[in-house]
Amino acid sequence: MDIKISPSMLSADFANLEKDLKRCEDAGSDLIHLDVMDGHFVPNITIGAPVIKAMKKVSNVPFDVHLMISEPLKYIKDFADAGADIITFHVESDSDVNETIDKIIECGCKPALSVKPNTPIDAVYPYVDKLAMVLVMTVEPGFGGQSFMADMMPKIEKLRADYPTLDIQVDGGVNTETVKTCAKAGANIFVAGSAVFSSDDMAKTIMELKENAKQ
Repeated sequence: MDIKISPSMLSADFANLEKDLKRCEDAGSDLIHLDVMDGHFVPNITIGAPVIKAMKKVSNVPFDVHLMISEPLKYIKDFADAGADIITFHVESDSDVNETIDKIIECGCKPALSVKPNTPIDAVYPYVDKLAMVLVMTVEPGFGGQSFMADMMPKIEKLRADYPTLDIQVDGGVNTETVKTCAKAGANIFVAGSAVFSSDDMAKTIMELKENAKQ
């Protein structure tokens, strides 16, 4: 499986998004992770489609858009038009899962499904054949900088055993040490926020994340 690093812009400098997007690109990022929160599905509020559209104009890295919103189906076209390449939404959301996946595909994006820590991984199984990726949250969604939840690893192990070729992403508390644990469990795409943006050498950190994931 290809190992990919997706820096989370939740940890970027929101006053200098273009600068930080360029830093990510120059440092060898495979994806750009964009957290969209509505203040309802999760308690925080972040950015929407207009901001992503503006960001897309100054970045050549594929956009990995994570919708932590209650009704993703209503907004799929907006985010696709804004430049999303992958659209991830939550199996716990209020929208019909199959309809939402179909809408993402119809809009020309790759569909992905995410599960919160308290949701069994089996919840995604009815839909896996239509998905490009599954995201296993290793923190409670809604805030950056949380501690990594190692007890989520059995979910990844089960998913990898049942779907050997599926892209499995982890998001939450990923750094150069925890990435080893996630990779050993079977993940291959890693969202890293604080670890990347607090680094003095972003390129070195991204390279180290990749190397550690291959161990």
